[in-house]
Amino acid sequence: MSGPVSNFMSAPVSVIYQDDYILAVDKRAGTLIHSDGTARTSGVAAETLTDQVRAYLEGNGCLQQARNLQALHRLDRDTTGIVLFSLNKETQSLFDALISNRDLHKYYLAIVRGEFPEKERDIALPLGKDRHDARKMRVSKTGKPALTHVRRLEVRCEDSGKRSLMLIELGTGRKHQIRVHFSALGFPIVGDCLYGDAASREPLMLHAYELVFIHPVTGENHTLRTEWPALFSGWSVQNL
Repeated sequence: MSGPVSNFMSAPVSVIYQDDYILAVDKRAGTLIHSDGTARTSGVAAETLTDQVRAYLEGNGCLQQARNLQALHRLDRDTTGIVLFSLNKETQSLFDALISNRDLHKYYLAIVRGEFPEKERDIALPLGKDRHDARKMRVSKTGKPALTHVRRLEVRCEDSGKRSLMLIELGTGRKHQIRVHFSALGFPIVGDCLYGDAASREPLMLHAYELVFIHPVTGENHTLRTEWPALFSGWSVQNL
């Protein structure tokens, strides 16, 4: 960790699972997993999820695990939900391989604008960088293959129009993949100011809900799941 960190260091973390090799936590909105080089107006680096988890480990006497700590995947700043960390340098490569071989199955929840027309669909649209906006990705014929499996769970009519609750499984893990795919079909995620919901004052309605995998060290089957997110209160969990 480089540079000074803000005074509200050691924000509590919500631990979902922990063993000698990995730790899973439920990330809040607005938190970066790693520093992106930005700073607060005071010139002090913003606290990251990695900082918070390291402080949690140190506070519980897990000093070697705190030194070995490494995030195994990423979520966007405003996406909430489950993030997996490696705690052991000797076994980290096993978990890296789990991800690169697509044996770590990632499930998300999202609320999109409009009534998504199909009960289930595979969205296969290649993605590349947006040449006009460095922050964004876009659908591109020359981009990298990207596959998103989606299932519609519920549709509601609200004052602002219809909305659909979607369950998503990533087939690939491109940057902003879920957000770009829904936007490209005309169903932007609620609160996604970057990809088509610019007028919204709501938070981003995208949550990493579940990870399913076989533990490469113990051989055990794992399903790690967050609590039903507060942002989705009132929507049905019964259809999962």
